[in-house]
Amino acid sequence: MRKEIKMIEFTNVSKKYGKTTAIDNMSFNIPEEGIYCLLGRNGAGKTTLMKLLAGHIAASDGQIEVDGKAVSTHQMPDSVSFIESGAAQFNMKVSELIDAAAKLQHSFDREFASKMVERFELDQNKRFNQLSFGMKTMLTTIITLSNNAKVILLDEPTLGFDAIMRDQFNTLLLESYSNNPRVILVSTHLIDEFAKVTQRLMIIDKGGLVLEAGIDDIDEKAYTLSGAKASVEPLLDGLNCIGMTVIGGAMAAYIYGGRIAPPEGVVIDRMTLQDFFIQIVGGKKHV
Repeated sequence: MRKEIKMIEFTNVSKKYGKTTAIDNMSFNIPEEGIYCLLGRNGAGKTTLMKLLAGHIAASDGQIEVDGKAVSTHQMPDSVSFIESGAAQFNMKVSELIDAAAKLQHSFDREFASKMVERFELDQNKRFNQLSFGMKTMLTTIITLSNNAKVILLDEPTLGFDAIMRDQFNTLLLESYSNNPRVILVSTHLIDEFAKVTQRLMIIDKGGLVLEAGIDDIDEKAYTLSGAKASVEPLLDGLNCIGMTVIGGAMAAYIYGGRIAPPEGVVIDRMTLQDFFIQIVGGKKHV
C-alpha cells in the first residue's frame, strides 16, 4: 500500500543545542492546504521548528518530510518559502528588492507583490534601511507570500505592527491564500487577532506539541464556569479543568471538553483563545 503523502510530516523530531533541547520528540502532520497558526511562548521552539522545516538547520533525531520528500540541510525543500523574523534584506530600493526576488524565485507572483506594495503604501524608492521596523517586516512578508511555494512559513510576521497594520496583514494573508491555496504556517503570540483567518491551531511549549485542533472545535469546547466556589467545585469531577482562579469564596474554572448545563448560580461563558492558550501552557490553580 502506498504511503499517503502529507504536506508536512514530523516524526519523532528532536533538536538539541548542546544540553538544551529546543524540540523534544515532536510528531505531527499537516495533511492539506490551509492557514495554520503556530502558537507558543517566547523560547517555546516556534522558530526552531520553522528552521527545521525549511532545512536551515538539521534535526538531532527524527524524520521531517515536506510534500513527501525528506528535508535536511543537504536537501533543502524548494517547496518551502521561509524568511526568519527580523531578517535583514540587502539595502536596496523597495522596487529593486521586488525585482531581485522575482528573478531568484521562478514561482514569484510579481503582480501580487506590486499590488501589495502599493496597497500598504510602501515607498518603492526608499532603501530597505530607510523603512520603519514595521514596514521592513511588511515588505519581507509580502516577498515571502508572493512566492507561490507549496508551504509558506511566516515567523512573527506582525512584529512592529500597530492595530491597523495587523488588520491589514490579515487581509493580505487571506488574499494571498485565496489567489493560491497552500499551507501557510504563521507563528505568533497574538492568537485572537488570527482567529478570523486561521483554520487550525498548534500550541507548542518547552519544545513539545501540547495541542493541535481546529479553531471551531476549540471555540465549542473551551469555556469557563464561574460562581461561588461551593457551587463550581463539585461540577469539576469528570471535566477536563485546565486551570482555575479562586478569589475569596468565588471560583472561575477553565474547561476544555464536553459542555454541561450549569445549575443556578453558576455562569458559563465562552473562553477567548488568548485565555485558552494561557491556561493550556501555564494554567495553574491560582488561589
